[in-house]
Amino acid sequence: MGVSATGWVDSLVNRTSTAGLRGRPLRVFVTIVGAVGFSLFGYDQGVMGSLITGHQFNDEFPGTKSQGDDDRHATVIQGAVVSCYEIGCFFGALFALFRGEKLGRKPVIIIGAIIITIGTVISTAAFRQNWGLGQFVVGRVITGIGNGMNTATIPVWQSEMSRPENRGRLVYIEGSTVAFGTFIAYWLDFGIAYDESSVAWRFPIAFQAFFSLILLFGIIVLPESPRWLVAAGRPEEAKLILGHIEDLDSNHDFVLSELSVISEGVERYDNAGQVGFKEMMDSGKTANFQRMIIGASTQFFQQFTGCNAAIYYSTVLFNGSIGLDYKLSQILGGVFSTVYFLASIPAFFIVDKVGRRWMFLVGAGGQGVAFLITMACLAAGGSENAKGAAFGLFLFITFFGCTILQLPWVYPPEINSMRTRTVGTAVSTCTNWISNFAVVMFTPIFVQDAGWGAYLFFSLMNFIFVPIIFFFYPETTGRTLEEIDIIFAKAHLDKAFPFRVASHLPKLSLQQIKEYTEDLGIYDDEKQTDLQIEDVQSSSNKNSSINEKANVQEEQVAAAAATNDQGNKGIFTPENAAADNTTTTNKNTQA
Repeated sequence: MGVSATGWVDSLVNRTSTAGLRGRPLRVFVTIVGAVGFSLFGYDQGVMGSLITGHQFNDEFPGTKSQGDDDRHATVIQGAVVSCYEIGCFFGALFALFRGEKLGRKPVIIIGAIIITIGTVISTAAFRQNWGLGQFVVGRVITGIGNGMNTATIPVWQSEMSRPENRGRLVYIEGSTVAFGTFIAYWLDFGIAYDESSVAWRFPIAFQAFFSLILLFGIIVLPESPRWLVAAGRPEEAKLILGHIEDLDSNHDFVLSELSVISEGVERYDNAGQVGFKEMMDSGKTANFQRMIIGASTQFFQQFTGCNAAIYYSTVLFNGSIGLDYKLSQILGGVFSTVYFLASIPAFFIVDKVGRRWMFLVGAGGQGVAFLITMACLAAGGSENAKGAAFGLFLFITFFGCTILQLPWVYPPEINSMRTRTVGTAVSTCTNWISNFAVVMFTPIFVQDAGWGAYLFFSLMNFIFVPIIFFFYPETTGRTLEEIDIIFAKAHLDKAFPFRVASHLPKLSLQQIKEYTEDLGIYDDEKQTDLQIEDVQSSSNKNSSINEKANVQEEQVAAAAATNDQGNKGIFTPENAAADNTTTTNKNTQA
């Protein structure tokens, strides 16, 4: 990745700007800007919940106005208008995954924020007499593209700009800010619904630009990821940014050590290479296919256990399914989003103590019981039972916010190996948006046709998820990524479930990990490559570029064959895996 490939971007973007901040203030500002991006994601999830059945919106776009309980056409249109946003997110995420590395983190976020703003303007300016609904949908899709780019990029950029010990917590902060965005959306929808003009829907849609513009102007004055700069062959700029992040001189020993660790990790990652989709089908001791499916299944089940059916349509469900008054349904929708936000906070404190596996199990079981309560109350009928049905929805969102909200974004990077992470993350992300689209699209139709049967479906999906978690999801909390490799390799050789191996395998030291990997032959295919890389690193001048090191690599192969020093494998922590999958445990200890 050379400078020439991003020259036009560099002419427009200052990659080393820090808004005049250093140390903790800079890191806090980075966290705030990242939180704004994810608040926008949550806001977009909630904003259409009340608008889609509001009479001001329906009057502007008659195709969305239901003519009765059996008006299937309007129900389909409502689902399409809301879910088209997910299609945009899907393509935006694909762009970020496959082209974002070339452009850099900062430019992708800037482009994403601009696209969101453009989409917001298009949707807000839609009028009934001028192909209004079509224009609104186009704006929604464009907004989704920008949001998909940002939700795929912001966590990577944010974690690469943060200290290693804080990276795991950032994922949970992002989950809470998503819930906070939904909280704002529902209460804003309710408050402005008393306006009888089109402002009642135009303002909430236009308010998306509030978040996108803060994100845009915030990211413009913040720096590029140091890891990306190193990978792009720009270590001096990376050193300057690391100095600002740590509030140290750019030539301080700690900064140089950080830069060295990042450089070695990037070079090892580049030389080891990423597997293709063909190699992902491997079911041997690396268990690439199994691990990819486990990661993708977290996103699939998060959607099909009913989370976005409830989040996107809580007002619709309270009004149409449970039969409450529209204004009361709007109020309950706001309370629903408040409970969602508050429930997301405890996960920040308990997930590393309880563990991923038990959080999944408790969440799926609790969600299944909650939807079972809603189903039973609706099946029984009556106004008093309707209160029980509403309670079931509130119980569901409490379990979801406390447990499964953040886990599908944490678990896939931890479960996939370093060499499969790019492909595995791509599959997981695509699964999320496609499943999200399907659930948001079919929920209004499903609830209209099946009634309480829709809640029975979501309840059963949660109960089906429980044994899948129990038998196929090993605990990853506190494990290095090499330990996860060992768990799956040992499970393959012992013909055992990975969760059993994980439960009996103690936490391993660096030396124990090295012994296990050699005994199991996990990295046999990479051993010769690692020797070559180490020999090149030891003989090359410290000021040589990555390209110059590659040129002398062939001359060092003979020396590599003669040496017995195989060096230490990089140890990667799950907390770093979501974005910085090349940071070593040695760095974590030192930091």
